[in-house]
Amino acid sequence: MTTLGIIQARMGSTRLPGKVLRQLGGRTVLDRVVQAARQSGVVDELVVATTTEPADDAVMTECAAIGVECYRGPVDDVLTRFLGVLEGRSADHVLRFTADCPLLDPRLVARAYRVFDAAGVDYLTTSITRTLPRGLDVEVVRTSVLKDIDKLAEDHHRTHVTSYIYTHAAEFDVIGLTVQPDLSFLRLTLDTEEDWRLIEAIVDHFGDEPITAAAVAEFLGHRPELAELNAHILQKDLEQA
Repeated sequence: MTTLGIIQARMGSTRLPGKVLRQLGGRTVLDRVVQAARQSGVVDELVVATTTEPADDAVMTECAAIGVECYRGPVDDVLTRFLGVLEGRSADHVLRFTADCPLLDPRLVARAYRVFDAAGVDYLTTSITRTLPRGLDVEVVRTSVLKDIDKLAEDHHRTHVTSYIYTHAAEFDVIGLTVQPDLSFLRLTLDTEEDWRLIEAIVDHFGDEPITAAAVAEFLGHRPELAELNAHILQKDLEQA
């Protein structure tokens, strides 16, 4: 079985434009996600999927600098972007990553992938019943299923790539993986300036190596003022781009 990792990345974030190329501890946010995906040891090939917008020329340039392949496709139809990456490739499974998760833990990625592979399911995600902090989630899907939903997914389901699968779970073989202890109260994704200030403080403290969710939670337990920086931020609804 071969596994393709696809990282969706673009400069045009509505709340924090250019976030994927911000410098974080001497490396770009995108570079950190690329390195975490590679360090998981379960990705046979890795591609960054960006858009054809002129602003994303910078993403393509960064991909060349850090040595990762870049594919360019539609802005909002991210499912079509993913399927474009898959054209001409024979990967059995796809690990989906987003470039706004610079604290992605490669050990969690590896663990989730092993569960998916052993169970032989269509799709696995850690976000159905959330116990991980937002920003550490893992998704794995069979390539054949991703191609099948191209005929079914419309509107926001094309933006969110896999949302048709978990909102129509009766049609697929789906596992929702939970990891204990429940740390879902923490927000470690990068979408606002408040998120940036928190993540920057975490990286300043821990340095360049991958950080476990438990270690972050312990650190923030002693620095509640940091955890409060983005505690008020609301995640966008599924229907929102």
